[in-house]
Amino acid sequence: MKTLLLLHGAIGAKDQLQPLAEALQGSYEVHTLNFSGHGGEPFLNDFSIEQFAEEVLQYISTHQLKNVHVFGYSMGGYVALFLANKQQHTFEKIVTLATKFSWSPQLAQQEVKMLDPKIIEERIPAFAKALEERHAPNSWKLLMEKTSTMILGLGEKPLLTQEDFQNIHTPVKLAIGNADKMVSIEETSEVANWLPNSRLLILQDIPHPIEKASIPRLVEVITAFMK
Repeated sequence: MKTLLLLHGAIGAKDQLQPLAEALQGSYEVHTLNFSGHGGEPFLNDFSIEQFAEEVLQYISTHQLKNVHVFGYSMGGYVALFLANKQQHTFEKIVTLATKFSWSPQLAQQEVKMLDPKIIEERIPAFAKALEERHAPNSWKLLMEKTSTMILGLGEKPLLTQEDFQNIHTPVKLAIGNADKMVSIEETSEVANWLPNSRLLILQDIPHPIEKASIPRLVEVITAFMK
């Protein structure tokens, strides 16, 4: 049975991927993890893509996983590709969904505006409550602050460049929903062209939030590529 590791997105946690994990269980040995500072995991001194990639390596080593395939949602996909660039044989295959690749100071500033705890509490209190529950006993507001700092850093200096993508020889499928308002088809297509061994998949009527994605459709996408 193939091993499949699911990686969550920014300000998310592994519980968001549980419906997908349950749907895939039986076909794969499915693993999920919370990055530090997420889902109740303690914050570490470092809060970065590099740190999260190290945590993936630690998880693989601790659980003695072999021939690992990975599905990365949003930031999780960026972590997977960052790791594939650093260590070419970490993963057998990679599937990403709704991963943002195009970063600049201006785009980072736009993203950070959506992570203001005060605005979230005032305008979407239900989301604030969900974040509080998802990341307890951690402060979700501190998570927002650290995520904002990380995003601004990516805006100033993206960790994956065209040259880096061209260096990744792991088979990759880049999936993007045509209703995604945070990640463009254009930036995803550009990266697909840079990767030596990739496929681009545009999903109809799929927005950015993983909760709004069709689980059967995602299972179909992942299963078809992992065969």
